[in-house]
Amino acid sequence: MALTWTVTELHRTKENGMFQRNMGTLDRSIRAAVGLALLSLAVVGPQSAWGWLGLIPLATAMIGWCPAYAPLGFSSCALRKR
Repeated sequence: MALTWTVTELHRTKENGMFQRNMGTLDRSIRAAVGLALLSLAVVGPQSAWGWLGLIPLATAMIGWCPAYAPLGFSSCALRKR
């Protein structure tokens, strides 16, 4: 049986249709630092095109949602008290 769902269908909230955050503050901070470091390779350092891959962790840090975490159901967000 083939999986017929999409990441978009699985991880949208029912209230507002936006993606649920699945990254905590520490995870986002590390991704932003790694993204900026990689991006600096494209701009300042050896000026390699590989440095542009830094846009991926930088973008995921900015939006707080990781597409790789979504299908696995993983979240690094702190648990909320009810």
